[in-house]
Amino acid sequence: MRRIDLNADTGEADRPDWLAVETAVMAQITSANIACGGHAGNKESMARTVKLAAQHQINIGAHPAYPDRQNFGRQTLVLGEDISTKDLKQTLMIQITTLCEIAATQGQAVNYVKAHGALYNDAVFDQTKAMLIAETVADLDNTLWLMGAPDSYLTQAAKDCGLNFIAEGFVDRRYTDDGHLQSRNEVGAVLESQKDREDQAIALLEEKPVQTAQNNPLKLSVDTLCLHSDSAGADETARRIRQALEKQGAKIGAFTHEQ
Repeated sequence: MRRIDLNADTGEADRPDWLAVETAVMAQITSANIACGGHAGNKESMARTVKLAAQHQINIGAHPAYPDRQNFGRQTLVLGEDISTKDLKQTLMIQITTLCEIAATQGQAVNYVKAHGALYNDAVFDQTKAMLIAETVADLDNTLWLMGAPDSYLTQAAKDCGLNFIAEGFVDRRYTDDGHLQSRNEVGAVLESQKDREDQAIALLEEKPVQTAQNNPLKLSVDTLCLHSDSAGADETARRIRQALEKQGAKIGAFTHEQ
């Protein structure tokens, strides 16, 4: 029986209907990537999401981003032009530390870090940014895990910094042939069909190829699967994905436990 983690980006909701979806999603996942102020979220939402994670005994992760709420952290910031290396590292440290402090007030701990949006995507092919993320995490707490794309610069950066790394696959996003997520600016980047999401989750679980945006097979080796709470029908996706994985004989569990 293969063990697999199921994670979701959370703590981002700024509307009652979205919050209801996030709450439903949290009941199905085993790891929660909590927005900590860079692209979304504030101290109130962090505290609320940590409390919900604790109720469901969910693995808690920090989800820092470029400090760009206007673009929801989904636009690349160029080092030396849009933001300095020092300022980017500082904001990441502040974001992660803030969530850690809030979690501690509830007797909870942050166990891992996953960058958000453009910062996550940039770290796949940008060695400088990958090392900046890994070094920031290691400087804060080298027992924290680092989550990211498999076979990326972030994978190597985590190893170089002595961090445990967890390779992630996405059930609701389309990949390109090079293993990058297709740009959200392109049609088809988000899988709209619940069946397509379910099929991709099963393929990733079984380490079978997924279909890329260029209609080619892409094989990825991952140990955690992500869905986005802001994708249409995310609550249904979470329920269906978990059922599908368990039907395939997978044991759903947080990656930081029982390794």
